[in-house]
Amino acid sequence: MGIDHSSGVPHLTTVLAGPLLKLERHLLERQASIESWLRAQWLETPAPFYASVDLRNAGFKLAPVDTNLFSAGFNNLNPAFMPLCIQAVQSAVERICPRASKLLLIPESHTRNVFYLESLATLHEILSKAGFEVRLGSLIEDLASPLDVALPSGRTVHLEPLLRKGDRVGVANFFPCMVLLNNDLSSGRPAILEGLEQPVVPPLDLGWSNRLKSDHFRHYRQVAQECAELIDIDPWLIDPLFRQCGEINFMKREGEECLATNVDALLKSIQRKYDEYDLDKKPFVIVKADAGTYGMGIMTIHSTDEIYELNRKQRTHMAATKGGQSVTQVIIQEGVYTFETWGDAQAVAEPVVYMIDRFVVGGFYRVHTARGVDENLNAPGMQFEPLAFAEPCNNPDPHKSPDANPNRFYAYGVIARFALLAAAREIAGVRA
Repeated sequence: MGIDHSSGVPHLTTVLAGPLLKLERHLLERQASIESWLRAQWLETPAPFYASVDLRNAGFKLAPVDTNLFSAGFNNLNPAFMPLCIQAVQSAVERICPRASKLLLIPESHTRNVFYLESLATLHEILSKAGFEVRLGSLIEDLASPLDVALPSGRTVHLEPLLRKGDRVGVANFFPCMVLLNNDLSSGRPAILEGLEQPVVPPLDLGWSNRLKSDHFRHYRQVAQECAELIDIDPWLIDPLFRQCGEINFMKREGEECLATNVDALLKSIQRKYDEYDLDKKPFVIVKADAGTYGMGIMTIHSTDEIYELNRKQRTHMAATKGGQSVTQVIIQEGVYTFETWGDAQAVAEPVVYMIDRFVVGGFYRVHTARGVDENLNAPGMQFEPLAFAEPCNNPDPHKSPDANPNRFYAYGVIARFALLAAAREIAGVRA
């Protein structure tokens, strides 16, 4: 199924596109029901401030494989969607702190990561254009005075030491009513942020020092089941099967038997679904740290033998995630192939969808020339191609085929918002 690259949609290189086209057509036909249902859900459970969702498109299945609540990568979005981002930010802030005119943004502390800092500069620009005065309060421990970091884009990030005054945090002479976290707290919960009277969004409990991916996908499983009933589909078409395994120590080879048992059980479950749909593909699973991000602590497994045959380098790779945090629990997730390719090199690609509040505000394809259709693409060597939406993906054209622009993007936006709803329920759960 060849697709014009000028539309921003890569080739979907699989003969197994029939079921997906059927699913996408189903989503288009049930658009009114889906949108009405989602509106009701947001009234009951408000959306997170922002989130990004990694999707995988196998031609026979379209499912989220990760949901990030402390989004980076804003610099990779299509600039044409800045107005939509601005409107979404205004909606989100108005809900959380209606009288807010100032925002404190707390970023990650790795000032050598230029890609992250470019994202931070873009996020700052979005918030500022939404009409808010924004200052950056840094958690860098030895930052005693403001620090300016010049970026390749010509912009400058101005970081200031984070201060606490009573039950509020801020920077010099700036203690606003709302704190926006863009730090995923992989290294733990800073004491300076505990017990604040200001709303902190996302909440500290959703940082990687507390959050588990398996919890998120339990919520997503429920959302997928509800949606499947609403639009009459098999929930497996939009939901990756998973199992959880803990405690584990890759270096000491502790918990290997538990991991192998769960991998075997999941592979068999996937094979049963492949048989049901007459799919001539080899099942695989992704084993990854149950907490953490940045594509660390992830491996592809096709058989239990591979668990017992891990060499020291592989076990070292799996033993720690961002910030050197030890991996003690893993999620074993159904591997979802990606049969989308980008460009003349036919590099493997996967869509990443960005949302602010309940609105889809854009996204990009993560592209990797050195990775296969069954591998994690969030790895060194990846590049990004902005999704060149001709129009917002919540405005599909029922007269076009499901794989046409913007219809495939509508399907992406629907599945991403299902994951967003699962995250909203996670947040509601920790606040209950």
